[in-house]
Amino acid sequence: MKIPNLESLYQDELKDAYDFEHQILEALPQMAEAAHNEEVRQAFQEHQRQTEGQVERLEQVFRLLGQKPGRKHCDGMEGLIEEGEEILEAEGDEAAIDAALIAAAQRVEHYEIAAYGTLRTYARTLGYDDQAELLQQTLDEEGETDELLTQLAESGLNQQAAGKGQNKGQGKGGQQARGGNGSAGSEKTKEELYEEAKRQGVEGRSKMDKQELERAVGS
Repeated sequence: MKIPNLESLYQDELKDAYDFEHQILEALPQMAEAAHNEEVRQAFQEHQRQTEGQVERLEQVFRLLGQKPGRKHCDGMEGLIEEGEEILEAEGDEAAIDAALIAAAQRVEHYEIAAYGTLRTYARTLGYDDQAELLQQTLDEEGETDELLTQLAESGLNQQAAGKGQNKGQGKGGQQARGGNGSAGSEKTKEELYEEAKRQGVEGRSKMDKQELERAVGS
């Protein structure tokens, strides 16, 4: 493999991203079908629609470069997806299987976050500000999806998988199980606070903890 300059590396990484997004598009419907929890299923379905938009953004970046979209097979994503495929045939506790699906999806998200963060930085360095903006939009979406998956896991799914939940999202005594810390049902969950922050356009929300989200939205 030869890397003559940053421009060449940038274009090569774009082709890698274009390929792994197509791999993800093929895998997401299977993950949605395998999910037992409706919120988890909906999250995978929504991310499929989101990924379709991310593919279109990459095609726009290629056009800005005066090139046709191209694919370079991404071995890293192939390996992550193959690991996830083992879960699709799993048998056992439904909540535990959904927790495993979320874990597999987050490994994919973290791979994408690293890839798009690198691409955005390369674009800025090369003076492609319009391309950097497109890549930043995708990077923001990946961060939000990763945060949503974390919220789904912490809102009671992990506790159910551990045999500690009674009902969906509920702990003992009717308290909501969020990361193992129950609180009054009238208090907003971290997921609800995050959605409110999203509606208000709060920046950096994907990195905030529950207390920071409460302050940010004035709750």
